Amino acid sequence: MNNIKFVEPQNIEKRSFEIIQNELGDFKLESEKEPIIKRVIHTTADFDYVDNLIFSDNVVKNAKAALKSGATIITDTNMAYSGINKKAAAKYGVDIKCFMADEDVAKEASERGETRATVSMERASKIQGPLIFAIGNAPTALIKLYELISEGKINPELVIGVPVGFVNVVEAKELIMSANIPYIVAKGRKGGSNVAAAIINALLYNVEEN
Repeated sequence: MNNIKFVEPQNIEKRSFEIIQNELGDFKLESEKEPIIKRVIHTTADFDYVDNLIFSDNVVKNAKAALKSGATIITDTNMAYSGINKKAAAKYGVDIKCFMADEDVAKEASERGETRATVSMERASKIQGPLIFAIGNAPTALIKLYELISEGKINPELVIGVPVGFVNVVEAKELIMSANIPYIVAKGRKGGSNVAAAIINALLYNVEEN
């Protein structure tokens, strides 16, 4: 127990970010990406995200503008939904939705032989107004989004493509990066619902920053 350092509860996050900065050392992150990358590292304790997180041009600025205009955020898991700071979202009139646990979504997916994530993205495409997708689990969600974008049925303000896993994960991320829409993608197999939520929260916490 002698090595345990007492940190007041309200200072734990602050101390964590100090440690992250110390470990980054002299490595400089681009200013607009820095809060996002650091929050993902804080969530995962994984410094690989310094290299793994890929941003399309001007995506952070555009995403903040969409949030300020009250965009709807769609997640592919209730875990990501739960991890997004509702108070920060409410400040800008941002609604957050997840259809994955809806009984009618599960029923339709079973009848069609599709995943619930696929049906959920179809449901989401019918929502009016600016849309932001935070995908941390299901590559089939990214594949369906790519199809909907290609068909001109949606034009999202941002797709966060960070599903984790082995089957079609890398390929689905590559698809989204070729879809000519704003994206933040974790290249490779890493990611997760916690990463998707962390990216959204980083954007929400820094909406007012230029």
